Amino acid sequence: MPTEVITADKAADEVSGLDALELAPRPDKGDRGRRIWNSAWPKLLAVAIAIAVWQLVVLSEWKPTYVLPGPVDVFADLKELATTPDFWDGVRLTLTRAFTGFLLAVAIGTVIGAAVSRFAPLRAAIGSLITGLQTMPSIMWFPLAILLFQLSESAIMFVVVIGAAPSVANGLISGIDYVPRTWLRVGQVLGMTGLSKYRHLILPASLPSFISGLKQGWAFSWRSLMAGELLVIVPGALSVGARMQNARDLHEASLVISYIIVVLIIGILIDILFNTADNALRKRWGLTGN
Repeated sequence: MPTEVITADKAADEVSGLDALELAPRPDKGDRGRRIWNSAWPKLLAVAIAIAVWQLVVLSEWKPTYVLPGPVDVFADLKELATTPDFWDGVRLTLTRAFTGFLLAVAIGTVIGAAVSRFAPLRAAIGSLITGLQTMPSIMWFPLAILLFQLSESAIMFVVVIGAAPSVANGLISGIDYVPRTWLRVGQVLGMTGLSKYRHLILPASLPSFISGLKQGWAFSWRSLMAGELLVIVPGALSVGARMQNARDLHEASLVISYIIVVLIIGILIDILFNTADNALRKRWGLTGN
């Protein structure tokens, strides 16, 4: 085996050992039920307050009940809706679009972010462009997407990817920028260069910021997808957005609000997954007290 390969492997093992020294010890499981309750009760209280305010608005007769139905009617319709196979087909289609578009955005954003952080001329050329794309409202892309791909799945995917990829790229760029210089010098002393340096030092160190970028990218992709499903109705594809648009056309306010609740619940569940991964990573790296 060449001497350079042996040196690189040895350096990687040594850096992995240094990382292991900085990792926080795994906390005890403790009272899981109590921790779940402490995390859940503020959310449950917020939901209860929101429903109470909603009911008060309905009781005030600000709008007739066929325009703004109360929580009891909406939840009864939502319960009935959730028992139909068509509803779950729509949820499945929407989630398939969401995860497909998000994964494409992660792949593209990661490659762009790594390249921009690696090559200074590329950062000078498109660094500000990435931030500009990130702040651009996704709905601005739909006219172009429809011209390019007509009313099709590709039009929706185009907007979802271009809406999420800049956030993923910026998250990775920010994470790499904040890798301590001392760590880079240690890696250089240990002979880590090229892909080995990224694999064993830079990417692990930038992971917390990268996860934040993924979370932000998911938020942009989810918003873009919902806007796309309302604007681009693909024939035969009855997603959550398409069904919500049909309910609006039929003036079924209760169903419209039911689908809003469904979209909100999906968004909250995905956010919980990202927060769980983020908290686990922070605890693993000793960035939290518990």
